[in-house]
Amino acid sequence: MNTPLANSAHPTRRTFLKTSALAAAAFSLPRFSIAQAGGSPNSKINVACIGIGNRGFYAVSELMKDPRVNLVAFCDVDQTLVEKTYQRGAELKAGSQLTCADLPTVRLFRDYREMFATFADKFDAVTVSTPDHHHYPAAMLAIKHGKHVYVEKPLTHTVGEARALRAAAKKKGIISQMGNQGRATEGIRLMREWVQAGVIGDVREVQAWSPEFNNTYFIRPEKLPLEKQTPPATLDWDLWCGPAAKRAYHESIAPVRWRGWWHYGNGMLGDWACHTLDAPFWALDLGSPSSVEAKVSDVSDEITPLTAVVTYHFPARGKLPPVKLTWREGPGTKPRPPRGWEDDATKPGLPARGMMMLGAKHTLYAPGGRPDSPRLVGTQVMEEFKQNRPAPTIPRVIGGPMKEWLNAIAKEGPLPGSNFEYSVPLSEMVLLGVLAMRTGKKIEWDGKAGRITNDQALNRYVEITARAGWKV
Repeated sequence: MNTPLANSAHPTRRTFLKTSALAAAAFSLPRFSIAQAGGSPNSKINVACIGIGNRGFYAVSELMKDPRVNLVAFCDVDQTLVEKTYQRGAELKAGSQLTCADLPTVRLFRDYREMFATFADKFDAVTVSTPDHHHYPAAMLAIKHGKHVYVEKPLTHTVGEARALRAAAKKKGIISQMGNQGRATEGIRLMREWVQAGVIGDVREVQAWSPEFNNTYFIRPEKLPLEKQTPPATLDWDLWCGPAAKRAYHESIAPVRWRGWWHYGNGMLGDWACHTLDAPFWALDLGSPSSVEAKVSDVSDEITPLTAVVTYHFPARGKLPPVKLTWREGPGTKPRPPRGWEDDATKPGLPARGMMMLGAKHTLYAPGGRPDSPRLVGTQVMEEFKQNRPAPTIPRVIGGPMKEWLNAIAKEGPLPGSNFEYSVPLSEMVLLGVLAMRTGKKIEWDGKAGRITNDQALNRYVEITARAGWKV
């Protein structure tokens, strides 16, 4: 591994902000130095973080806690988010025993292409916590430079991008992980163990549901196109657009409300299904769907619909029967409660988010968006089941998905559970549903070839595209 960073000509936080209106305030923020753990500096994992605001701060804060890590580079196009991250980091340091490098000396970049071109020899691993449309180019550049990579969900913006990352990661032999945190939980292991033990019987139907976006993550425009606005001086809008076609800036898109815009995000399905559908995907060994169709409130190539019901059809897998999986989002789309619900302690109704696997014997239910608290439907059914639960058969993860990834890099643990060999097929399932929602058309899918067979024109949504200067 690389040795910790010495002095460099590359910008620190001070030079990154010196032309910003935030500079005066930035210089007055508390500086915090975090002592390194003992041992040889060569034992450190040097990490660069692409995207450090909002969700990106999760990566920064988790890495700060690990004594094996040196944070050596940050990349973000938004100076305001950079400031917030440094402020939150200072507050975190004040109340914690942290052991990574001194954050004020971390080198800052606006453009990760420059970071890889000029600084790649200084780090071993990369986290990617950007809007969805940047996941592929950032992660592919990392892999091409032989860097281990952690990418937030959904893994990519298109199916073609996901498949390309898997092939490249396998060729380079890097350690990969997608950040769908539920894959590292106890709950998802319980569900797979219960299904494999035959507790709920054959499953032919899965139901999952979600509300629409709240205003924090997406504001549905009253009309399109949006009125053109001037980007704030602290945001590099051209870099934010990155591989996507450059469009006019509007505050309802950046920095945090991009998820409902198809050119940058993947809607509610892309945001949550890698969590909510992870359990049935793994427990039932679903693999690739044969077809996907969506009933949507409206079709737009710009924004996600208000309501959608997406239906996946999976063929039989060996002795496992075919499965129909339905994803529902938006007002009025929840499924009906399953048989036995009237005897359940959670009545009168289903929560805002959830998932049910309807088995021939019982229904396995997980409230919320992640597979954290599974149980069988029916209070008496669950109480009786607790008396004779199957023994654990799947190794548990201690410390969460980031630590799982670092353990694998340090050769102190197995490959992460959401490495690209697993997370690419999961993401592919999700992204095919996104494609059906975006177009309103049925998709017949050849999983082996990675192509839509019933409408060749739709394959343009599968392929890798990028504007000039961003092709990787």
